[in-house]
Amino acid sequence: MGKNIDRDLLELRGSSISYFTGKMENYFRLKGIPYRLESMVFPGEVERNRKVLGISQMPTVQLADGRWMTDTTAMIEWFESEYPDNSVVPDDPVQAFVCFLLEDWADEWWWRPAMHYRWFYEEGARFASGHLAREVMGGLHLPLFVKRAMLRRRQRNGYTRGDGIGPEAVAGVEADVAALFSQLEDIFSKRPYLLGDRPTLADVGFSGPFFRHFALDPIPLQVLRHTAPNTLEWVMRLWNSRPESLQGALIQGVPDDIHALLQHMARGYLPYLNANVDAVRQGKSTFTAKVDGVTYTQARSSHYRVWCLSELRSRFNVVPQDVQPGLELLLTKAGIWEALWAQDDLPLAEGQESRLPFWADHKMLQVNR
Repeated sequence: MGKNIDRDLLELRGSSISYFTGKMENYFRLKGIPYRLESMVFPGEVERNRKVLGISQMPTVQLADGRWMTDTTAMIEWFESEYPDNSVVPDDPVQAFVCFLLEDWADEWWWRPAMHYRWFYEEGARFASGHLAREVMGGLHLPLFVKRAMLRRRQRNGYTRGDGIGPEAVAGVEADVAALFSQLEDIFSKRPYLLGDRPTLADVGFSGPFFRHFALDPIPLQVLRHTAPNTLEWVMRLWNSRPESLQGALIQGVPDDIHALLQHMARGYLPYLNANVDAVRQGKSTFTAKVDGVTYTQARSSHYRVWCLSELRSRFNVVPQDVQPGLELLLTKAGIWEALWAQDDLPLAEGQESRLPFWADHKMLQVNR
């Protein structure tokens, strides 16, 4: 238990419709860690965040001792060490590694289609731009319609068409989402959470794209209602979870329906990670890649996602040696193993992201920026 943390004063700063703010809220509620959500106000907090964290992104967390934190994955790992009771990471090392895979996939892949649905369609853009203009842009003394236009332009240029989703990719991206909905619906028609009767890190990870995007924004919410009602129910079940929810039993091993998710991850996300590694190594700020039948044109390269791939490898390396052969076989059958180790000598900076969650070195650094 952390000795210097007044839990009543934990402050989460972000947005009430933010992907990663929602993920962190689901984690805090599940663990029973009291927090206070405050809207991050732009542009006033940007410079402060850069000074204390090296980056300005949402959400941030301020501890009672004054320290600031960033990066939801690193924050959750830190809080798990401070609050070890009722861990969200399974005891079984194979299931634990599967959770790390699924959480990374949820974080670094599904945000793009989530942002697509929010900003591509007028219904989503109208809702989100109005909400965010009022919630987080209070520091800009501009008319509301100007703030809304600024948000639409920024989000579309930065996170949808400006990050690889051109007109020719829209149908493929939405088919990818439909496939995910179908796979999750199969799982949640049989059990309440991804790995059994209690939530795990994998559920927390998927709360990012689902809680404040797919189950909130007008277009994907309509799709969920009609095609994946059990998945929609899971979103609310997770939000309503408490520490006692972590007492349930988990399934044995890795069932076929989770294996199907890993195969899905292998088709899209891992080839994308490797294409990103190539771009970073070559000093390219953007790259074009065809993954799982979809061509992403001029996607932004990311130093951070090189680190994500490195982290997945590191997590495998700490799996007990007697368990590694069986896990390797599982990953090989899913199509993950070869892609996970395809790149030699990853282009990482020395000590990159080693200070997370209290300092980000390269989290949002763009190549040749």
